[in-house]
Amino acid sequence: MLESLHWADPETAEVFQLPRSNAAASAQLAYNLGFYNLFLAVGAVLGVVLLVAGNAVAGLTLMTFATACMLLASVVLVLSDRKLGRLSLVQGGPAALSLVLSLLGT
Repeated sequence: MLESLHWADPETAEVFQLPRSNAAASAQLAYNLGFYNLFLAVGAVLGVVLLVAGNAVAGLTLMTFATACMLLASVVLVLSDRKLGRLSLVQGGPAALSLVLSLLGT
């Protein structure tokens, strides 16, 4: 949501610790990135739906792939800039929890 719909908002610039002057220059990239993240989230939710519907293999595979991608992206974020550790936890924490729970349930 932040990248795709609220990139120019001052609050979003604060979250990502970016100068507001960079918002316009990077808006197209952020828009694309926001939808990329949304599609990963849809994949994780679809995995849950498949799991509940009785297709455990497909559901767990999709959930594991999507949440692993989210977790790895949060690791890349914090490795790129240690000051973004809090943001990395917000991004990767739920993914890590979901990944651990889904793997423990198998």
